[in-house]
Amino acid sequence: MSALALSKAIQSKQVSCREVMQAYLRQIETHNPASNAIVSLAAPEAILAQADEHDAQLARGQSMGWMHGLPQAVKDLADVASFRTSQGSPLTPHTPASKDGLMAARMRAAGCIMIGKTNTPEFGLGSHTFNEVFGATRNAWDPTKSAGGSSGGAAVALAQRMLPVADGSDFMGSLRNPAGWNHVFGMRPSQGRVPKPSVPDVFIAQLTTEGPMARTVSDMAMLLSTQAGYDARAPLSIHENGTAFAQSLEANMKGKRVGWLGNLNGYLPMESGVLEVCQDALKVLETTGCSVDTTHLGMQPEEIWDAWLVWRKALAGANTGAYAQLPNWREKVKAEAQWEYDQSINLSGNQLMKASATRTRFYQSMLTSFESFDVLAIPSAQIWPFDIKERWPKSIAGRSMDTYHRWMEVVLYPTFAGLPAISVPAGFNAQGLPMGLQLIGKPKGDFELLQVAHAYEMAAQDLIQKRPPGI
Repeated sequence: MSALALSKAIQSKQVSCREVMQAYLRQIETHNPASNAIVSLAAPEAILAQADEHDAQLARGQSMGWMHGLPQAVKDLADVASFRTSQGSPLTPHTPASKDGLMAARMRAAGCIMIGKTNTPEFGLGSHTFNEVFGATRNAWDPTKSAGGSSGGAAVALAQRMLPVADGSDFMGSLRNPAGWNHVFGMRPSQGRVPKPSVPDVFIAQLTTEGPMARTVSDMAMLLSTQAGYDARAPLSIHENGTAFAQSLEANMKGKRVGWLGNLNGYLPMESGVLEVCQDALKVLETTGCSVDTTHLGMQPEEIWDAWLVWRKALAGANTGAYAQLPNWREKVKAEAQWEYDQSINLSGNQLMKASATRTRFYQSMLTSFESFDVLAIPSAQIWPFDIKERWPKSIAGRSMDTYHRWMEVVLYPTFAGLPAISVPAGFNAQGLPMGLQLIGKPKGDFELLQVAHAYEMAAQDLIQKRPPGI
């Protein structure tokens, strides 16, 4: 069942919260040992006791909200009371968090039951979910392949029906890449839409945002309605609550203009078949009334990449550097995390300001693009899911990658401009591996973007409803 259908069934007492939880725990018992998507799972008896409490509330005519009784496992970068926040690192404390982070608190207030965490790479670095604490998460469609990341555990748990909806966070495609590689929906909301006040800096660190993942666009929008909303502790958060996202997504697509960015005129290397699958998805979108035309970024991609690297050094390096004072820390963290810290050491304020000026020009060039188009489209990854034993792809289509994240360059554009973006399932290659298509919306145009994604979903039902082997 979709999360919304399940919610209605619980509220109308067609099923009890205990029955729902028992069904999900059986699914987790069946599929999680092989996929390793959910970690730090709470004791089943404790989870079922909470389900009984939720049933007792309904018996008294009390409902906490649309998530009442739904199981939820939060990405292991965010705090959830009574669960350890490992961040996939052996350096983090083993003690459980004392309270929920804002996003978890909002979901709990809507009635969900926290059952565990979802796996992530160490410190969320890299679009491949593996770490030394819990191990690797395997792709829902092929266990020999990467699940993507950093919200890989969330995407696989969704695809394998171990969770009704899931949350994640997105810096360099961490909601979009794993969604595309596991045939689910993942949304990076507009910058400031889902605030996160519990960070050391609330004025500059705006490249990362939390957001929703789901198997249907309506479920994803409903979860966003719970996650979104202004918080004074996050001064750059958007001054709107999330109620708009709980509305119907039905809309007339006639006249909507989609700009296809493709591989940026050959700048982005793409593995064979990626562009073709995404173009087939765009043809489906055209059947809804949208028009699709080729377009470009309006700036040299090399310039955008160089400015992005400076921002990433400043933010990712500072996050990793928080642990650099611990004894023998280099022996305990992965090489990519060390690299991020080393890259940031000699970064100057002048370099960051120059990169910020470039970022500003890029944002303005995107505004120009939206004078001609309502939505922009580009693949959610440049390659198909790779071997789970690899740390990261060293080359694409014969072109070498000069950093551990260069192979994910395709996802940085909405991040750098602070724009909403949704990865929708685009299709499969001959080996049955999934690919996603990013739809990028106008500034703060989250609801309109959800409407376009919903229209695509309705037109692509035969594709969307495919399930992983064994599910």
